[in-house]
Amino acid sequence: MASELTVRPITGVIGAQLSGIDLTAPLGDGAVADLRAAIDHHLVVFVRDQELTPEQHLALGRRLGTLSPAPFGPKHPDHPEMTVLDQSTPKGEGADVWHTDNTFMLHPPSLSILRAVRLPAIGGDTCFANMRAAYDALSPALRGMLDPLRASHDLSRMLRKAIANGQAKEDLDQMIRDWPPVSHPVIRADPTSGRRALFVNGQWVTAIEGLTEAENAVLLPFLVAHVRSPELQCRFHWEPGSVAIWDNRWVQHYAVADYDERRIMQRVTLEGERPV
Repeated sequence: MASELTVRPITGVIGAQLSGIDLTAPLGDGAVADLRAAIDHHLVVFVRDQELTPEQHLALGRRLGTLSPAPFGPKHPDHPEMTVLDQSTPKGEGADVWHTDNTFMLHPPSLSILRAVRLPAIGGDTCFANMRAAYDALSPALRGMLDPLRASHDLSRMLRKAIANGQAKEDLDQMIRDWPPVSHPVIRADPTSGRRALFVNGQWVTAIEGLTEAENAVLLPFLVAHVRSPELQCRFHWEPGSVAIWDNRWVQHYAVADYDERRIMQRVTLEGERPV
């Protein structure tokens, strides 16, 4: 039986709040189809009052796709497929820049499912940006230039930062050997609809391939900063039991570092196809 899903858009360009769905229970085929349709249309969806256990969180991920554990970072002690984001002094630790999860992977994640476990009294919102709209906002001349280009995505810079601030314990040299830089399109196309999105972010991209160092010094910062326009964004205020699900292929996010109390979030990511 189809779910009684209600979808309320948050902005005209990205984000919707859902009701009429229980993520703690196994989802039927109709509910999965409705949920996926809402994600496909709004790119990020939010569901409140969902007191998921870690096991239910993982089951939801498996119902929507194949789990793609993050190669580094703190994990749940009983569930290594789940990343735990436990911060009290978040400023400068890495999530407070616009980014897409784990694009240094050959097959970067598709969906991310993030839930609030413990929240500060004030602050700790997350912002999301529509990278399809970001592409559309570029001039036709710049879009034409970028369409055939590729960029190098590298984990080493962020891994060094994570090791320095205690968010990762992996061996840097071994991780660099295991996860060498990968090349992805600067503009990523939806394999079904053909819609295009800007696929460059400030965490993982080190250079646009084929450009000189001077050209990269001008163009790459411009593309990274392009996401900052409020017209591309929505902002979500977390409450106990809140869950966010977004599509990393078309969305960047930014964790607002405006709190000094403990904030614990748990995240599951799903495997995606290789961008071509």
